[in-house]
Amino acid sequence: MQLQKAAAAEREIGLKDLSLRAVVVGLLFGIGAVLIVSYAELVVKEIQIAICQFNPAALGLLAVLVALNGLLSHLLRRPFLQPHEVLIVYTMTVLSAMIASRGLMEKLLPALVAINYFANPQNRWAEAFFPHIPKWLVPFDPQGMEAQPPARYFYEGSKGVVIWQEWLTPLLAWALVVAAVWACFLTIATLWRRQWADHEKLNFPLTQPPLQLIEPANRANLLRNRLAWLGFALSATVFFVNGLNRLYPVIPQIRVAWTLNDYLMERPFNAIIFTPVYTSYAAVGFAYFLPTQLLFSLWFFFWLTRVQDILLSWLGYEHMLINMPLYPTRLYIGYQVLGAYLVLVWFFWRAALPYLKQVFAKTVKRGDIDDRNELMPYHAAVLVGLVGLSVAIGWGIKAGLSPLVAVVEFTVYLGVVVLVMARSVAEGGLMMTETSFRPIDLMRLFVPKHQLGARNLTILGFLDAVFTRDLRGLLVTPLLDSLKMSEKVNLSRRALLLPSVLAMVVGFVAAAIYQLKLPYTHGALTMYWYAYQGNPRWAFEDHIGSILGQDNPPAYIRGFFVASVVLTYGMVVMRSHFWWFPLHPLAYALSASWTLIVFWSPIFVAWLVKGLILRYAGVRAFHHYAPFFVGLIYGEFFMAVFWAVHSLLTRKPAPFFPWP
Repeated sequence: MQLQKAAAAEREIGLKDLSLRAVVVGLLFGIGAVLIVSYAELVVKEIQIAICQFNPAALGLLAVLVALNGLLSHLLRRPFLQPHEVLIVYTMTVLSAMIASRGLMEKLLPALVAINYFANPQNRWAEAFFPHIPKWLVPFDPQGMEAQPPARYFYEGSKGVVIWQEWLTPLLAWALVVAAVWACFLTIATLWRRQWADHEKLNFPLTQPPLQLIEPANRANLLRNRLAWLGFALSATVFFVNGLNRLYPVIPQIRVAWTLNDYLMERPFNAIIFTPVYTSYAAVGFAYFLPTQLLFSLWFFFWLTRVQDILLSWLGYEHMLINMPLYPTRLYIGYQVLGAYLVLVWFFWRAALPYLKQVFAKTVKRGDIDDRNELMPYHAAVLVGLVGLSVAIGWGIKAGLSPLVAVVEFTVYLGVVVLVMARSVAEGGLMMTETSFRPIDLMRLFVPKHQLGARNLTILGFLDAVFTRDLRGLLVTPLLDSLKMSEKVNLSRRALLLPSVLAMVVGFVAAAIYQLKLPYTHGALTMYWYAYQGNPRWAFEDHIGSILGQDNPPAYIRGFFVASVVLTYGMVVMRSHFWWFPLHPLAYALSASWTLIVFWSPIFVAWLVKGLILRYAGVRAFHHYAPFFVGLIYGEFFMAVFWAVHSLLTRKPAPFFPWP
C-alpha cells in the first residue's frame, strides 16, 4: 500500500519511475564491469580503470550503452532506453565497477589470506595475530600454521581449483558488515543530498561528463563542438603515442610524470616528502569547473605541507620528519588533517541543523517536510542508518573489538571520514577519495596503541585493510552524484534505490566469485602487487610492533592537532562572514592526501588557466572554452579504456596513466 502511494505521489509531481528493462540491462552491464575491471586491474595490472570516483570503466561502458541504445532505437523505430533509464543503467554500472575495484573486493579477499601466507617465524605474525582471529572470519585455521592450503593456493595458484566451502563462511560473515556499512552509505546519500544539493547548492562536478552522454541534446551539442574534439584529440594523442611506445620503444614517449624530489637534493629542500608531478589532462578538465578559490586553496595547502617539512629541517627538527603510519605524509601533518576533519564535520552539522531538525520531526511523524522524491523516506533512512551502524558495531564486538573501540572505529569511519570524503567529491569534484588518518590515529591521541591489546589490534588490522585505510572507490559518492543527475532526466530519486541495492548485491557476489577464481588460476604472486601484497601486509605490519612492544606517540602531535582545530575553525568563521576570503578549510583537510599528491599539479594548471581566462576574457569566454576541457576528460579516459581492452585481448603492456 505504501509503495502504491509513493508511486502515485511521484506521478503527481511528473517524475519518471523505474523500468524492468533498465534494471535487466543494468545488471548485465554491472556484471560486465566486474569482469572487465577485475581482469584489467588484477591480471593485466597496467591500468587501474575503476579506482577513481569517476572512472574510465564506467564512462567507457556508458559510451557503449549510448551507442547500442541508438542502434536499437533506430532498428525498433522507437527509443529503446529513455535518458532516465540510461542513468539507472549507469548507476548500476559504476557501483559494480567500484565494488570490483578498490571499493571493496580488491581489498577484502587478499586481507583474509595474506595474514596467513606472509606469516613466518621472523615477523612473528602467527604468534601475535592468530590466537585472536575467530575461525569464522577467515578461510584458514587460525590455530594452524603459516601458509595453509587456502592461502598458499590463493597466492601460488591451483590450476583454477577453488575449494568454495572454505570461503563460504568468511564471505557470509564479511557480507554482513559490508551490508551494514553500505546501509549507512544509503542513509548518508538520502539525508545529505538535500542539504548539499538544494540548500548549499554544491555543484557536484563529476556529474557533468556522464550527463553529456546521457542527455540527447547535450550529447548532440558536444559532438558538434570543434573545441570538444580538439581537447579530445590533445589528450588522446598523448596516451595513444605513449601506448605505442610501450609496444615499440623506438617511438618516443611523451612524458607525463616527474618527481620533484629528484631535483631538490640540497638541505633543507630535500626534506620534503614524496612530491610527484603528474600530467593528467582529465584532472585538468574536471578542475576547470571548480570554484577558483577552491582550486587555489587545494594547491596552496598541498604546498604548505611541503613548506612545513622544509622549515622543520631548516630549524633543525629533522627528528619530527617521521611518517604517518600507512600514509605518504608526515605524522605531524596527519594530526593537523585529523583536527581539520573534526571541525569540518561539526560545521556540516551546524549548517544543516535547521534541515536536520525537520528530518527528525518527519521521522517521529510530526513534521511536514516533503520526502516523496528522496532515495528513501526520512524515517526509513534514519532507521536503516541506525540499524546499519548498530550491526557494524555489534559485528566488530563479536569479532573481538572491545565495545568502546568498536564504537569509535565505525562511528569515526562513517560519521567523520566518509562524510568529509563525500563532501570532497560533491563540492571539490575530486576524482579520488583518500584520507590521511584512520580511526585508530584518533584513539592514539588519548591512549598508546599497545594498551588497546592484541585482540583489538588484530581485528583493527582487518578493518584497516578492508575499510579505513584506502578509501578509493567509496560507494556513497556515485550514489550522491546519481541523485543529483536524476534532476536533469526527470527521474524519481526513489527509483534509484532498488537498482542501487541490486547492483551492490550482484556486484559483491560476481566480484567475489571471479576474484577468487583469478588468483587460484594465475597465482596472486604474479598479479597486481598492491592489491595482493601491499595493502593487506601494510595493515598488519603497522600493528605488529605495538602487540610485541611499546607504542608511545610523540607528545607534539597533540599540539599540532589543537593548532589545526583552531586554524580550521578560524577559516570556517572567515568564509562564513567574508565571501572574498580565499582559503577553503576543505582544502586544508585534504592537503596531505594521496588525492592531492596525484592531482595537485593538474589543479594548479586549471587554476592558472581559468584565472587568466576569467581575468582577461570574461565569463562568456569561460563558458565558450568549457567544451575543450570536457574533451580533455573524454580523450584521456577513452584511451585508458582502449589500452585496457587492447591489453586484455593481446596480453601486451599498456601505457602509464597519471592517476595511480
